[in-house]
Amino acid sequence: MPTLPATTGRVRRSTAEAVNRRIQDQLERDVAFYAEHPERIARRLEALDREWDTERTLEANAATLALGGTVLGLLGDRRFLALPAMVAGFLLQHAVQGWCPPLPIIRRLGVRTAEEINRERTALKALRGDFAPVVQAAAGDAQARAAAALRAAA
Repeated sequence: MPTLPATTGRVRRSTAEAVNRRIQDQLERDVAFYAEHPERIARRLEALDREWDTERTLEANAATLALGGTVLGLLGDRRFLALPAMVAGFLLQHAVQGWCPPLPIIRRLGVRTAEEINRERTALKALRGDFAPVVQAAAGDAQARAAAALRAAA
């Protein structure tokens, strides 16, 4: 029996390598920019908190199409009810495989996975020095290191 792909990385594995490379290159350029402009990191972190990832984008689009198809099917032509069924199938396919027909378009538009967004967030926090207390607490007890790590991850 084939194994299902892990949740993390499944979208990247289902995305064309050229698109993944373009997204990765942009991330690297962004982090390099903020390394030169650390005073702007806090604002960028706030923007990252608001950035929609692939999952949220797919969910919002699917819900819109499903709701629209249902309303049109109930108020107009019943054939529109095929649209919510098709969307549900796409969502199931995405949940299982990490791919569905709208995903290549969404990725080409530059929509990133939560993992890609978090990678930028972690890099910016490292640039800002958020992890220095964890390193300093390394000589301390395990509870102090754990507390410092949780503060840095917040």
